[in-house]
Amino acid sequence: MDVMMKGEKFQTNGPVPEVGDNAPSFNLKNLNNEDVKLSDYEGEVVILSTFPDITTSTCSRQTDTFNTEGKELKNTTVLSISANTVEEQEKWGQAKDVDTVLLHDSERTFAKEYGLYIEDMDKIARAVFVLNRHGQIVYREIVKEMSGDPNYEDALSAARHEEAELS
Repeated sequence: MDVMMKGEKFQTNGPVPEVGDNAPSFNLKNLNNEDVKLSDYEGEVVILSTFPDITTSTCSRQTDTFNTEGKELKNTTVLSISANTVEEQEKWGQAKDVDTVLLHDSERTFAKEYGLYIEDMDKIARAVFVLNRHGQIVYREIVKEMSGDPNYEDALSAARHEEAELS
């Protein structure tokens, strides 16, 4: 899949899961070096928010926005995923007041499995997936111009809709 970074075209490594697909499983580390698996959130609505670099303004804003707005959702967990090092994520988190799950994809296994790996940049493409309580993708956005923001309201609306289905 083609994505752009400030007008320059880059290619991701493969097909990206579609709406209706079951989300591929993964096992990543959080900032406490604990394993976090997608299966840990079975029965919950999940927002997977991926971004190229937590130290940039757009990626920081994406993480901040989903952190802030996600707190208003009762049965939704936001998982923020980047290829940044633990140290970079920790430094960013210390400068912010966030209560979000930051996961680092140091081996790029998540990025490759989800077709979001950009080898030429060694980064993860900016994307948002919303998963229902069964782990099925109900919303997907791959941001074509990676310096741009995702559509926060559409993703949050999809999560709210799935939360309503839990009731």
